[in-house]
Amino acid sequence: MKDVYLFSGFLGSGKTSMLVDVLNQLKEEGLKPAVMMNELGEIPFDSRVVDEDVPLKEVLEGCICCSAGEKIEAQIQTLLHDFHFDVLIIESTGAAHPVEALDAVYSPLFADPLNIKGIVTVADSKLWMERNKLSPQARSLFLEQIRHAHLILANKSDLLSESEKASVAFELQGVNPHAFILQTTNGRVPLKLLQNMQATALRKNEIQQAQIGKHLHLSSRLIEFHRSFTQEEFEEWVRSLPESVYRMKGYVPIKGIRYPMIFQYAYGLVQWLPEYMNMPPKIVMIGENVDNVPVIGEEI
Repeated sequence: MKDVYLFSGFLGSGKTSMLVDVLNQLKEEGLKPAVMMNELGEIPFDSRVVDEDVPLKEVLEGCICCSAGEKIEAQIQTLLHDFHFDVLIIESTGAAHPVEALDAVYSPLFADPLNIKGIVTVADSKLWMERNKLSPQARSLFLEQIRHAHLILANKSDLLSESEKASVAFELQGVNPHAFILQTTNGRVPLKLLQNMQATALRKNEIQQAQIGKHLHLSSRLIEFHRSFTQEEFEEWVRSLPESVYRMKGYVPIKGIRYPMIFQYAYGLVQWLPEYMNMPPKIVMIGENVDNVPVIGEEI
C-alpha cells in the first residue's frame, strides 16, 4: 500500500516549506514520492517548488473540499495508473476544511492501494497569537484545521519568546488534546514522526504498535458488504448512527437492483444515485472513533 498524507494550513503558514523538506527526506530514504496540489487560482504557483522527477498532479480553480472533489479522485486514479510511487502527499489550499478535504481523498476504490496516514496541520504560531484579529469565518476555519489534525506543527516558533512558545503549545493542546504538537521552524518535521501516524482503521487480524493518530478522534473505516439490503433497512441503520459519524460514501448492494448503488451521507443527509457498472460493495466511513460504531451486515 502507498502511504498518503494530507497537508493542511493557512496560506503562508509554511506548508510548502514543509513539503519541500519532506520530499527531500523521502528521497534520502530511497522512497519515491508523488504530489497532488490544490490551488484556488488559475496559476500553479506552488507547484514550481516540486522537482521534475516527482510525479505531480494539480487541481486548480476549485477547493479540494467542494467543486474539485471529483477531480481529486480522477487525478489519484491517473497517478496510480501512470506512475510508480511509494508515498503520496496532498497539499490542500488554506481554505480547505480538514474533514471535507479528507472526504475528497477517501474512496472505496482506493481502499486497497492507499493507506491514509492522516492530516498534518501547519499552524503559524504568530498568527495563532493574533487570531482574534481574523474575521469570524477565518478564525473558525483556523480552529477547525487544528481541531481535526493528527499532527500539528506550531511553525515559526523562532519568532516567539520561550513563554510565548509555551503558551501557544498549551492553547493548541487545549483545542486538540489528541494531536502530537511539534514546535518547528521553516516547517521542518522528522520523517519518522510522519511515518508513525495512522489514521486509517486497521482491518481484522492486523496488529500494530500504537502510533500517532491510531487512537485519535478523526479516523476512517472501510466497510465491505456481503449481502444486499433494502433502501429502507439501510437508511434505518444510517439514522441510528451517532453524530460522530460525519461522512460515508461508496457502493451499497440494494435488493432488486443489478449493480450496487452510489451512496453518500453527510451530516445527516443521504443521497442515492444509480451506478451502471458492477462496483465493489464497499463504503468508507469518516468520523470520530468510528472503530466502535455498530455496522449493518458484515465488515472487514
